[in-house]
Amino acid sequence: MRTIVALPGDGIGKTVLPESIRLLDAVGFEANYVHGDIGWEFWQKEGNALPQRTIDLLEEHKIGLFGAITSKPKDDAVNELAPELKDKGYVYFSPIVGLRQHFNLDICIRPCKAFKGNPLNFIRKDSTGGFVEPPVDTVIFRQNTEGMYGGIEWTNPPQIVREAFETHPKMKKFAHVKSEDLAISTRIVSRQATERIFRAAFEYATKFGYKNVTVCEKPNVLRETSGMYIKIARQIHKEYPGIQLWDTNIDAQMMWLTKNPEDYGVIVAENMFGDIISDGFAGLVGGLGFACSANIGDEVAVFEPTHGSAPKYEKLNPSIVNPIAMFLSACMMLEHLGEAEKAEQIRKAIAEVIEEGKVQTYDMKKLRGGADVFENGACTTQEMTDAVISKL
Repeated sequence: MRTIVALPGDGIGKTVLPESIRLLDAVGFEANYVHGDIGWEFWQKEGNALPQRTIDLLEEHKIGLFGAITSKPKDDAVNELAPELKDKGYVYFSPIVGLRQHFNLDICIRPCKAFKGNPLNFIRKDSTGGFVEPPVDTVIFRQNTEGMYGGIEWTNPPQIVREAFETHPKMKKFAHVKSEDLAISTRIVSRQATERIFRAAFEYATKFGYKNVTVCEKPNVLRETSGMYIKIARQIHKEYPGIQLWDTNIDAQMMWLTKNPEDYGVIVAENMFGDIISDGFAGLVGGLGFACSANIGDEVAVFEPTHGSAPKYEKLNPSIVNPIAMFLSACMMLEHLGEAEKAEQIRKAIAEVIEEGKVQTYDMKKLRGGADVFENGACTTQEMTDAVISKL
């Protein structure tokens, strides 16, 4: 029997993760679940949001199912440390980013597929003045460990760092700025990681019948880093002549997002651009309540919804939050483990509940979140789970 490391994390992660396990049990997936400590509570108590004991669990069992995380700016994080830990040199770092980098979970897959009948699906006017609902089915491949989120940055950079940057002629414009008034972030990409994500994207497109792979970058400005993405994409594309290769600039892509989203199959982007474009496409298929993801490495994989911890909803009883993104993340885990049939059963059940329209969470009813949503017909988190289980 498989062992899954259950990582509820913060806020509503503690609500939606148990519901996904209840659904996995109902579909007949047999597994043991071991709890992993992760999140804000452990930052406050221990000065570490990702304790070594949790890393050890994932080293051993290889698969994690993750709920949600709370992250705050550096100064706010320090202020919330336990008194005895303050002024001890602790620095907050996002635990999910820490997991990605520690285990080299470099391939992030974020499917954005519309369910028929979802009242939150994107619609647009047609030429006759009526409305059409484009069949959005786009999968974002986000490079997960490099780029702008690589974490290599400084405020008041050391002299050796400043001197290194000043070897570039464009640093002359900052020559008059004192180091203490300077903050530097880097965008570093490597050939090996870039080749790996493009090969994974083309393989995915081939396996699931997508007709195109799009590079979504900014090579006209970020000539070196985005330039490497374009160059490697063209090299690998030669091995997949049956798939079209497109390229778009990230800013233009966001404009085109609502013009012709149904045209895009697989999109590949660096860490930050991938984060942006995947949230954009998620908005076309219902928002973050429907946005799932997989973080894949050579040995370890972690599956998570892309929504945040929404702490303002954590204490509501009964819970109002939409668990579908968590359910779809669990489906990605099932497929990774060779249980594609069970994953398809769950997706089919979700599709039936959504199309039927009798059970809807507050976001699906376009309500402002709060304890009063049930008066307007919204279901609880647990009732949504019950409805999906009833369709299995």
